[in-house]
Amino acid sequence: MNNLSIFCLSLNPDHLKKIKELNYIPVGLGEENFNKEWITDKDNINISQKNNYYGEYTFHYWLWKNYINELPKNWIGFCQYRKFWVNETIIDPLFSFQDLKNVCLKTILNEDNNYESIIGEPFYVNKFKLSKFIKKGLPSIILNPTLLFNKNKRTIKFHFDLMHGKGNIDKAIALLDEENRDDFKKYINTNISFHPHNMFICKSKKILISYYETIFPWLLKCENEFGFKTLKGYGMQRIYGFLAERFMSYWFKKNTKYKIMPIYFKDLSDF
Repeated sequence: MNNLSIFCLSLNPDHLKKIKELNYIPVGLGEENFNKEWITDKDNINISQKNNYYGEYTFHYWLWKNYINELPKNWIGFCQYRKFWVNETIIDPLFSFQDLKNVCLKTILNEDNNYESIIGEPFYVNKFKLSKFIKKGLPSIILNPTLLFNKNKRTIKFHFDLMHGKGNIDKAIALLDEENRDDFKKYINTNISFHPHNMFICKSKKILISYYETIFPWLLKCENEFGFKTLKGYGMQRIYGFLAERFMSYWFKKNTKYKIMPIYFKDLSDF
């Protein structure tokens, strides 16, 4: 029996047939016209106008405000048109859509039912090319030369400062509730990896609601700090999505018994 419902987010209406063949729920985001077979973030209570800044979280907001009571009582997950949950790490490239269908996650095994969430394999922020590190991080290197030689000092916070504006994540953390503020600050200052792509799977909608009730009030406060009009370049324009990405890793690891599973990169448009 299928005990997993996965929402697959896409910017392209042409992906509908393939998403349905994967037995996933198609979600259309962005400015394209999506027919009634898609769920979108644009009706009822929504923040769809913020999609360029929030990314997939405009759908999560819509889900929270409009559809949460309609969710099934089984596992609930999220993937994207070019990032998919798979049962095992894929070494050789997949050349056909049937190959992708064969490896995509479709059910949660009985032995995994003792977990409460699934998050993706970690992304190590200290492994990017040294040339890129020097180009973007020269002022930090001058102040702290050990960053050049000690990879363990290149933490989530250092990486965020480098890619999304120095000090911005500290400003955002100052707006967090007391329950998470100190713990999240410690998390970004001591860890060299996070679980990327804002992809996760929850065992129950109770967990999902708890996450939404934490993340969205915080992001709203962050809007008062960063706004929208002055956000230039991809690294800053999507700052709310990038903040959520780091917080998601922290929150699920702190509040749930989690399992790590691989995510495979393959754009549906390639088939």
